[in-house]
Amino acid sequence: MAIQAMRTMMMIPPFLLLFIACFASQIRSSDVIYYEPFDESFEGRWIVSEKNEYTGVWKLSKSEGHDDNGLLVSEKARKYAIVKELGEVVNLKDKTVVLQFEVRLQNGLECGGAYLKYLRPQDAGWKAKEFDNESPYAIMFGPDKCGSTNKVHFILKHKNPKSGDYVEHHLKNPPSVPADKLSHVYTAILTPDNELRILIDGEEKKKANFLSADDFEPALIPPKTIPDPEDKKPEDWDERAKIPDTEAVKPDDWDEDAPMEIVDEEAEKPEGWLDDEPEEIDDPEATKPEDWDDEEDGEWEAPKIDNPKCEQAPGCGEWKKPMKKNPAYKGKWHAPLIDNPNYKGIWKPRDIPNPVYFELEKPDFEPLAAIGIEIWTMQDGILFDNILIAGDEKVAESYRLTTWKPKFEVEKEKQKADEATAGLSDGLSTFQKKIFDILYKIAELPFLSSYHLQIIDLIEKGEKQPNITIGVIVSILVIILTVIFRLLFVGKKQKAANVPEANTGAAAESSQASGEKKEDETEKEDSATAPPRRRTARREN
Repeated sequence: MAIQAMRTMMMIPPFLLLFIACFASQIRSSDVIYYEPFDESFEGRWIVSEKNEYTGVWKLSKSEGHDDNGLLVSEKARKYAIVKELGEVVNLKDKTVVLQFEVRLQNGLECGGAYLKYLRPQDAGWKAKEFDNESPYAIMFGPDKCGSTNKVHFILKHKNPKSGDYVEHHLKNPPSVPADKLSHVYTAILTPDNELRILIDGEEKKKANFLSADDFEPALIPPKTIPDPEDKKPEDWDERAKIPDTEAVKPDDWDEDAPMEIVDEEAEKPEGWLDDEPEEIDDPEATKPEDWDDEEDGEWEAPKIDNPKCEQAPGCGEWKKPMKKNPAYKGKWHAPLIDNPNYKGIWKPRDIPNPVYFELEKPDFEPLAAIGIEIWTMQDGILFDNILIAGDEKVAESYRLTTWKPKFEVEKEKQKADEATAGLSDGLSTFQKKIFDILYKIAELPFLSSYHLQIIDLIEKGEKQPNITIGVIVSILVIILTVIFRLLFVGKKQKAANVPEANTGAAAESSQASGEKKEDETEKEDSATAPPRRRTARREN
């Protein structure tokens, strides 16, 4: 162990060692509120939940490639729950408090959580062995990834003083989880000026204000007014901005019965068309199976294959003149739309004072009485380490430099070596990882919410198949450009569509009919390009 530690220290640049020493000398014991390095057995200090659903086994285990121990999620597809009661409750009000811990996803994280719950004081009679998902917490913080979810959670449970209810307030647009198997350190800094800062590996990823409606959903301070739930729309309320012109008359030359398509009489059969050749022929290489029973299975017929003669010709079989668009087609006539004189706008219920509205200058944080890990995960190999609660962010920085940084540098160098050996064929390069981290952030942008799942699916495919990274970027770029195009131009088109014209209805009908035609043509094209159905060798009696 001593030799391994010396090797690790030798890999750290001298200036970094000096930097670490300077920070370490500034640490005061009073600034370290709680620290858990998992250097020794956790049994007796951390209590494993005895609830039936938590079947996952916690173990004290070394981080891969290090002599450093951590708390390990040892089995796949299990629920886990473990809790550590603090000696004294931690007050979060009117002072800086830093929450920090390390997590290493040694086998990646496809679907599961790796977050901590900081519990508020529990009801009288509560026992640590009863810890579960229902145990009230004050803050939940850490990585969570599954399906479209890829975020570093920060959730504050805040009590509404009017209703007495605890409400979960989720940080908006949180940072994404690093897509690798290295050790990462997650830091949440809460300051007396209502500020929250989220750091990953010491780098600030998110800054928020607890009282800002732009930063938390729902906002800590509820709206002053709310829609009246008892208000109802009057029966005579007309929400139609446009109505058909009752005085409009269909033109005399408008033929509603004219077909959409007519036979193209000018069309001529292509030269070389093989009228007498069928599109499919019996497969000459097919043979009747030895176990075929004519009485039981029926008469055997060879399966069909494409006629090779048709591949070189314009077509085979009976030629028919194609259809073309009917220039006389107008479709069903509709009266044009005019402004509705009785239009009152879109109805909405009146606003009333919010009975649970309140004001506050600072969040009413609940004190922290325990730290719990309560997760469900499909991956094993999740390793928690160096859980810290501190009263000074410099202390947290010092711990990052002394406990996390050396391990991370060793892992990073090993990863580079492995990637170089593998030629980047079996995993993501560092550059690609940065690209995917950016794409995850882009997926969280509000104006792309309708395409969130589609974008996340593309990113996850790219992570699994690094060779399609460029294709993923192009696909997401197309989605973004499509959304921007719609935002810029669709609104204008909708406004233009509301302008009353004599043939508005007809145009709509023609457009609809044209759409139907295109669908029909698409189906035909699909039918033409799809491989022909082959007759099964066995016929049903």
